Amino acid sequence: MSKIKIKQIRSGIGRPIDQKRTLVALGLNKMHRTVEHEINPQIMGMINKVKHLLEIEEL
Repeated sequence: MSKIKIKQIRSGIGRPIDQKRTLVALGLNKMHRTVEHEINPQIMGMINKVKHLLEIEEL
């Protein structure tokens, strides 16, 4: 399986609660944190929901 590196580059402050919860579910709870996840449909759906707050790099 391939992996994806996700970095939060914009704040979740002032965003709808579902977007805030999506960031937490991805493991991003502070600015400029980076996490790695396996690529699967669930992760890609969460990324698509908050893609305007993230920087994405495929490994």
